[in-house]
Amino acid sequence: MEQQESKQVIFSGIQPSGNLTLGNYLGALKNWVKLQDEYDCYFCIVDLHAITVKQEPKNLRRRTLELLSIYIAAGIDPDRNTLFIQSHVPAHSELGWLLNCNTYMGELGRMTQYKDKSQRYGNHISAGLFNYPVLMAADILLYQADLVPVGVDQKQHLEITRDIAERFNNAYSPTFKIPDPYIPEAGAKIMDLQDPSKKMSKSSDNPNSYILIMDPPEVIRKKISRTVTDSIGIVKYSDDQPGIKNLMTILNVITGKSFEKIEKDYEGQGYAQFKNDVAEAIVSELEPIQKKVNDLISDKTYLENIYKTGAEKANYIANKTLRKVQKKIGFIPR
Repeated sequence: MEQQESKQVIFSGIQPSGNLTLGNYLGALKNWVKLQDEYDCYFCIVDLHAITVKQEPKNLRRRTLELLSIYIAAGIDPDRNTLFIQSHVPAHSELGWLLNCNTYMGELGRMTQYKDKSQRYGNHISAGLFNYPVLMAADILLYQADLVPVGVDQKQHLEITRDIAERFNNAYSPTFKIPDPYIPEAGAKIMDLQDPSKKMSKSSDNPNSYILIMDPPEVIRKKISRTVTDSIGIVKYSDDQPGIKNLMTILNVITGKSFEKIEKDYEGQGYAQFKNDVAEAIVSELEPIQKKVNDLISDKTYLENIYKTGAEKANYIANKTLRKVQKKIGFIPR
């Protein structure tokens, strides 16, 4: 059960707090699949993070199993990776508290997401939303992760993880590995279909602004046909054409076609055929995943075996780190 010494460790997780978008798939899951041969990967369903905002219990349970199914359907092999549910590894909560006591209020108050949400909701946000970067640090540090796949907009979370780890190491002697970000070159950020200045997000009020992994083909086609473009009428990868640039990014990540090839293919054609081809590429990519997800969700015994096996391995590794931390802090061993 020891980690393979020859492989670097990667940790990442997604919240089961809503339906996953095409952005989640192209920016995260599709890249995770590429990592599984080269790295020792821990892919988590971070249900503890999900409850920083109110969740309907039955929906949380359903989405947790759906997310596990999506991981597998997207190509993440349970035999080559550790797939588990965060709340099934108590060390996450335990280390989260220990690290909370080594983290400063000022650091957490500067976090962009906290500032944004506190401005929007005032005093009605939970203490968990303020503290959750520390739990995220615990998630990563428990597995002595070398690399963490993060989007460009999430680098701040990894920076505070590094700061917390370095502070603990300096206070108590080297304990945690300092993780580095793993940022894929392409597809790291898929933008809103109606406002391409913003990242695609399921929390948008306009359902036409995002595509969900489980959206039916006819819905995908309709949403792509309604995407905001421009009056220039040329398919070109340019910051002056953010809507077209976003659609080109989607096509590039799905098909592997270079931006130069895409520009050449649609020279003098306008946008109608281009949009149609982008929609069909998305449908072709997602349809097999959707079918497999539906098959997996109906096999609860198989899913239970996956998350229990994953939690067993994760607990073994996480508890080794936790025991080391407890000893250095001065706790009496259990």
